[in-house]
Amino acid sequence: MRLFECGTLVPGCEWHTRADEDAEVVRRSVEHMRQTHGETIIRENMVENIKARIRDENQVEA
Repeated sequence: MRLFECGTLVPGCEWHTRADEDAEVVRRSVEHMRQTHGETIIRENMVENIKARIRDENQVEA
């Protein structure tokens, strides 16, 4: 399972999502950015920032 925690990109946000595929995690995350954070234009660098923060759910943080 792949996991994205919005707080790694937007400090203070506790929203997170998980899915089997990165593409679905990105899709949900972009929708969250639009609805919750008011992002009307999702630039490529925003997508890249989301992708860079997706991790395996079982991954242990150091």
